[in-house]
Amino acid sequence: MTSPAPTSPRPEPPVAPDLDDCCRSGCVPCVFDLYEDALARYEAALAAWEAAQAPPN
Repeated sequence: MTSPAPTSPRPEPPVAPDLDDCCRSGCVPCVFDLYEDALARYEAALAAWEAAQAPPN
């Protein structure tokens, strides 16, 4: 995975689904599963962005 350019914008967190967004019928994947996946991707992108923003040693 390549690091983002130092001038790239800070990643935006995903929007959490409302409780009413779940139909409670056991969908696979559930909207909450999709949110968890998006959150993990966001956290990885944020870590890479923060590392790219750090001044070189």
